[in-house]
Amino acid sequence: MNSAEDRRKIGAGYRNGRGGSATGSVNKDCSPHQSLNDSLEGEIRAFLTDEDELHTYDDLTKVNPVTPTTVLKCLQARYRVKVFYTHAGCTLVALNPFQPIPHLYSLDVMKQYHCAPQPQEFKPHIFIVAEEAYRNVQGQLQPVNQSLVVSGESGAGKTWTSRCLMKYYATVAASSSVVKSQDTVEKIERRVLDSNPIMEAFGNACTLRNNNSSRFGKYIQLQLDRSQLLVGASVQTYLLEKTRVADQPTNERNFHVFYQMMKGATDEQRKEWKMPLGQHFVWLPKAEKTIEEDCFLDTVEALDHLGINEERQRQIFRILAGLLQLGNVYFSPPTNESQPCDVEEQSKVFLQRAAELLCVPAEELQQCFRVRTLQAGKQSVLKPCSQAECGMRRDCLAKVIYAQLFEWLVTFINNSICADKSTWCNFIGVLDVYGFECFHINNLEQLCINYANEKLQQHFVAHYLRAQQEEYVSEGLQWSFVKYQDNQSCLDLIEGSPVSVFSLLNEASRLNRASDANTFRARLEKELRENINISWDKFSTVPHFTVAHYAGKVDYHIEGMVEKNKDPVPPELISLLEKSENSLLHQIFSEKETDNVTSKGLSKVTVVSKFKNSLESLMKILHTTTPHYTRCIKPNPDCKPLTFKKEEVIMQLEACGIVETIHISAAGFPIRIPFRSFIQRYRLIAKHSRLKSQSHFSDLEADSSDIHQQQVEQLLEVVLPSHCVDRKKRSLWVHCGKTKVFLTQSMLDLLEDQRKKILSQCAFTIQCCWLRYQRRIRHARWNSATLIQAVVRSWLVRKQVHRWHRAATVIQNTWRRWRDLLKSLAEAELDDAEDFAEEEVLALNPAISEVGSVQLSTIQEPVTVRGWPMGLALASAPSITVSLTATGFQKMMSLMASLNLPARRGEYKAETNQYTQGIASIRAQPKGSVKLHFRRSPLLYADRKPELKTDVTGFNEILLEKTE
Repeated sequence: MNSAEDRRKIGAGYRNGRGGSATGSVNKDCSPHQSLNDSLEGEIRAFLTDEDELHTYDDLTKVNPVTPTTVLKCLQARYRVKVFYTHAGCTLVALNPFQPIPHLYSLDVMKQYHCAPQPQEFKPHIFIVAEEAYRNVQGQLQPVNQSLVVSGESGAGKTWTSRCLMKYYATVAASSSVVKSQDTVEKIERRVLDSNPIMEAFGNACTLRNNNSSRFGKYIQLQLDRSQLLVGASVQTYLLEKTRVADQPTNERNFHVFYQMMKGATDEQRKEWKMPLGQHFVWLPKAEKTIEEDCFLDTVEALDHLGINEERQRQIFRILAGLLQLGNVYFSPPTNESQPCDVEEQSKVFLQRAAELLCVPAEELQQCFRVRTLQAGKQSVLKPCSQAECGMRRDCLAKVIYAQLFEWLVTFINNSICADKSTWCNFIGVLDVYGFECFHINNLEQLCINYANEKLQQHFVAHYLRAQQEEYVSEGLQWSFVKYQDNQSCLDLIEGSPVSVFSLLNEASRLNRASDANTFRARLEKELRENINISWDKFSTVPHFTVAHYAGKVDYHIEGMVEKNKDPVPPELISLLEKSENSLLHQIFSEKETDNVTSKGLSKVTVVSKFKNSLESLMKILHTTTPHYTRCIKPNPDCKPLTFKKEEVIMQLEACGIVETIHISAAGFPIRIPFRSFIQRYRLIAKHSRLKSQSHFSDLEADSSDIHQQQVEQLLEVVLPSHCVDRKKRSLWVHCGKTKVFLTQSMLDLLEDQRKKILSQCAFTIQCCWLRYQRRIRHARWNSATLIQAVVRSWLVRKQVHRWHRAATVIQNTWRRWRDLLKSLAEAELDDAEDFAEEEVLALNPAISEVGSVQLSTIQEPVTVRGWPMGLALASAPSITVSLTATGFQKMMSLMASLNLPARRGEYKAETNQYTQGIASIRAQPKGSVKLHFRRSPLLYADRKPELKTDVTGFNEILLEKTE
């Protein structure tokens, strides 16, 4: 926080009147011009005196004075000590080291910037820009969607910077802590990252200025859900330089994928693609040169991860191999003009290979090259093509196949990584377009590329340099305008209405006649001679025109420009490709829209019109997002590591307006928030402050701006009390306009810190209340559960006691009945034993009759029976043995074992052991130890939990306890 505040205070303290002043309360007097220059030179000399300290300026707003010379010296000093990133106000300046610096982009560095409370306090880095955009999405400050605009010349490092940004978001935004399948997270992250090597292989090429130059523009939307987690992405492409397939500029190469196939294919693949070792292909110049991007396995691996199966990959590479074969096909002029051209003898084998790889008949392919079909009313007329036309049709076939294949790949990538609209709500866009180009020969491609860079520069000028200063004045801030280079006149020249280069080019393209370069040049000179941004060299024999772009003047050759803008595709070529046996090629051209093609093969929508429309849609997206600018600088034209060329760098600094940006950033307020949004977001600071009673806010629905302004002033008084911060110092940090609050970054950080502390306190209070509530609920539930358990246990005990009581009652009643029965039986046994043997008892005792009887049999062997319960009662006494001949017995067998049963004379004989043991009656004292439990209640001796080891259980245990 302190370093950020110091940076803003130094920047806001810029003197000498060259920077703007937005303090709102302090006027600055202008010095005379001569004294101003003398003072400036003196300050520059004083600043540059201590060169050892120049590399310490991590933000160029600290430089005083701000001039191209001082800015250049600081960048050079930092580049010398291998510091490649420097803040320049609202932009980040990135110098290309032209050598790998792996430790600068490691995973630990990403985590360091992502987890830092204030990333701005760290050293300048591309990750600071990425994290700032990511936190803006989290903070939901309008507009929520973010755009990272990476600009610079070709070779300045835009592609590498975009790659680092995507890797950062794929790492940070995909590290989910919520309940989500980790495989799904890794799948999204992997596919988003794997889209880069595929698009670079098919869309980048090695040029004079850059080994990995983007030959197309792309805008990647990283889609985030409500938790700011990466759920998908989408890619929009702009103007692929498809002419490079068949026409490579001098000392430049074709697209990377062709060289990857040549150097990375296996022997089996070479045989399938008909690409033997040592084979020369005309469309593969500089094949001996090896660069880092010539890695075939990385491309194949990325295709696998995106879900393109082996069969589809095989079809893709066969198509590419067929295009290379087409480049070796040449035609010889005919002997008769009425006859078509012949294919050269050495080219016939390449034509045959191309037809086999593209899965089309060789005869029809040759016929499409040599003969064209003209429509004369309802009839078709065949006309032989000249040698030049045959070559053009061959190149046209290669370009249209490659362009449609590239478009299919982009569509497949989007289908693979794009999330459903319902799953994401915000996005962060990364824009990577071709850099500003100026070659020895520049044509339509360079005109469109430089036009795109002009649009991006105008967006920066309109959004920052012009719009901010105009807003300062309209909001009542005292501000002196900073002069800057406005490229609106150049854009009017290229795309303006009603007359511009594009309009005249489209007009010439729609004429149904051959184009003439000199005629078109004369047309341009006649219509646009009053525009100061276009000029002609009258002594040049080559038709051309010169456009003064913001980055410098560029000469454009007119020859072939009109034909490229027409981009004609002969219909017979499309018909041939639709019949291809290659399923991918057939699918691409069968689904291709044919509405834009007339019967004569001329495209209704020209190249520049299509490119202009797509670029305008991109500008609309950028205008609805919060932009973050990164200016990539190419330190030397030869791509040498750690080589700093002052002339090269100063030209780029002046072209992109870095110095003007520093002026405005040093004196201005980069953050602007409407009153209503400001109050809605930060009113809780006043509500929870000690000055709560003095900070009453009215309803936000009130339309009065004066009321809102008063509320803002009250809130700022809470944050920056007047007794702690004087008004002059406060005006350097924040200023209230008519409808908006203007803040420096340090002031915004201060507000966010206080808001975060209050939200943390509120969250802590809510957590305490919630925990207290949960604890109360748990305590009440515990008490309820305890009460329920007690009631249930009481009920179970009562139920068990009642059961025991009933059982005891049953036992008592049963015992009393047995006791009475035994008593009656014992009284009947008092007679003498001898009488028992002789007497004949005719009638059975009523008590025995009541219980039951015994039926005897004629068994001869005596049976010894130990009765129950008397047998148990006399268990320790000598056994009672009854010798009888019986056939069986029923219920009263126990009585027979212990009682003197009545006998029928002559039928059986009963003997009791009372004779031999000396016992004449049951009531007599037996010999041995017998203990009966009749003195107390038998329930006292009841075993409620009987064990298996107990020999006597049930009623027996109640009656008897054995004596050891």
